[in-house]
Amino acid sequence: MDWNTLIRQFANYLKLERSLSSNSIQAYVRDITKLKQFVENSNNPTSPAKVTTTIIQEFLQEIGDIGLSAHSQSRILSGVKSFYNFLEIEEMIDENPTEHIDSPKLGRKLPEVLNLMEIERIFEAIDLSTPEGGRNRAILEILYSSGLRVSELIELKINHVYSDIGFLRVIGKGNKERLVPIGKSALKYLNIYLEEIRCHIPVKPGFENYVFLNRRGKNLSRVMIFTIIKNLAIAAGIRKKVSPHTFRHSFATHLVEGGADLRAVQEMLGHESITTTEIYTHLDRAYLKQIIEEFHPRS
Repeated sequence: MDWNTLIRQFANYLKLERSLSSNSIQAYVRDITKLKQFVENSNNPTSPAKVTTTIIQEFLQEIGDIGLSAHSQSRILSGVKSFYNFLEIEEMIDENPTEHIDSPKLGRKLPEVLNLMEIERIFEAIDLSTPEGGRNRAILEILYSSGLRVSELIELKINHVYSDIGFLRVIGKGNKERLVPIGKSALKYLNIYLEEIRCHIPVKPGFENYVFLNRRGKNLSRVMIFTIIKNLAIAAGIRKKVSPHTFRHSFATHLVEGGADLRAVQEMLGHESITTTEIYTHLDRAYLKQIIEEFHPRS
């Protein structure tokens, strides 16, 4: 079969069999399309089933030569490997050309984290006299209180807010559900938003159950959340690169610093593997090392 047909079938497989989000599926398709373009522009263009290990290696060499980072190269290779694993499962190929190709070695980059004072400064930069300000305070309180991903926040539904027991029902990656606690302060500002602000917004049909809405009565986009947080960080005089994920990182880091059990943090973050959560123990050690270097008289 040709490239376009197999890429479409692969996208359907990711959606139906692996229950991936549309954003993840688009990322996979972009990665395979890069390989397709490379093969079609080569001296010996061929079908996906006839791509060899050597061709894959030449493709990786090219994307490395144009300056893509090791992380980007690794992500693209992961997409290509998934594509050929799919072809192997469907018995469209006899040999998997990616089987013996290793990913580039990656250094572990520690995420940017805000300290409690910086978080308070951002909260204080919010103008609570406006409806948007009340909504934004509830958004940031939830991000820091519950460690939600931005995609989970914008998809949060009213009937998934269990105020009586202090929990949120969250739909995470792969449509996996989990219950996460919401702190008293976050719950306070969320209830203020729901009872005093959201109730006055004319909601568009189809968006009645979304918690966070824009002025037009539709749910907020990822870009809007990024913009809100970026502008508040600037207003608060924070020089760090702050995004919605910064609040998720800060949530996890502060829990680990306070002695929280790593398995509990894994559960709240919705990490499939404990290895992903372990980065916060590295971050904690880096913080302790920084404290020693700054304050110990013989450091």
